[in-house]
Amino acid sequence: MTGRVVECPIDEMNRPRGGPLGMLRIPPTADQVDRLFAGWRQELASCRKFAPTARNYTACRLMAEVGLRVNEACKLDLADIKWDLGRFGKLHVRHGKGARGSGPRERMVPLINNAVATLRWFIEDVWGQFGDATPGPGWRCCCRSARAPTAQSPASAMRRSGPRWPGPPPPICRNGPTS
Repeated sequence: MTGRVVECPIDEMNRPRGGPLGMLRIPPTADQVDRLFAGWRQELASCRKFAPTARNYTACRLMAEVGLRVNEACKLDLADIKWDLGRFGKLHVRHGKGARGSGPRERMVPLINNAVATLRWFIEDVWGQFGDATPGPGWRCCCRSARAPTAQSPASAMRRSGPRWPGPPPPICRNGPTS
C-alpha cells in the first residue's frame, strides 16, 4: 500500500514446522483421570507384586493431585512431608526443575486434592511390604526397591570387583591369531 516491500519477519530456514494441530495438547478430563485411578486401584487387589504396584500408584497419584514432576516424586523423602504446615500440609520439593542451567529449585507444594490420604495410606500400609525397618532420615517415599537386601555371595563380589585375571586375559580369548 505504501510502495515499500516489507521483509517477512519469519526466517524461512528456521520457521517452526508442523501445523497448529500438532502443537495442541488437550489434557484429560477429571472424569478420565478418576476412571484411570479407579481401575488401577482395583488392580491393586489382584496384582502379582503389590508393593511396587502400590509405589507406582502413589507416585502417579501425587503427580496428578499436587502437580509433581516424575523426578520430584522419585526423590521425595519422608522428612519432606510436612503434615502440620499450612491448612492441608505441604511437601518440600528439594529437587525441583532447574531454570536455564541454574540447578534444581526448591519449593513447597500444598497437599491438596486428597494427597494427604494417599501419602498416609502408602506410609501406614504399603511401606512395610518392602521388608526394611522403620523409615528413617533419607527414606525414599516413591522410589523404594522391592528387592530384599541379601548377603553378597563371593561369586557376585568377584563379578563386581573387576576382571578375574590378574593380568591380561589368556591369548585364547584375544581377537586375532594365537601364537
